Amino acid sequence: MKQNANIKIAAITDDGETISQHFGRATYYLVATVENGRIVNRELRPKLGHGQFAHQPHEEGQHGSQHGMDPASHNKHLQMSETIADCEALLCRGMGRGAYESIQSREIRPVLTDIAAIDEAVMAYVEGRIVDQVERLH
Repeated sequence: MKQNANIKIAAITDDGETISQHFGRATYYLVATVENGRIVNRELRPKLGHGQFAHQPHEEGQHGSQHGMDPASHNKHLQMSETIADCEALLCRGMGRGAYESIQSREIRPVLTDIAAIDEAVMAYVEGRIVDQVERLH
């Protein structure tokens, strides 16, 4: 990774300390700014979640598509990730394949991890030790 660059890495969270289990239900992003291999800033940003979209039509399974893979879901995922458009990566402990692909289309690297502590996961990402556990997609 870019050890000397100033990079921003987002993690989904409900408490600002641990990575949430589910991307869609998490209420915040913790955005960590890393400079010279150290976290120099932590910023809690609000995150849209499934609750904010409850009034919109749900198009699951339309034309044989999987959950979260339809155009309406893609649009929701893009709205959810708007606030982290300045980040290089998004750390999650669980998310749907549709959200994963939508985040990628925004040129943010989604990473599914079993590391719960945000700071630990951020440093594992920066040091190139984190493994994207795509089997955690649902």
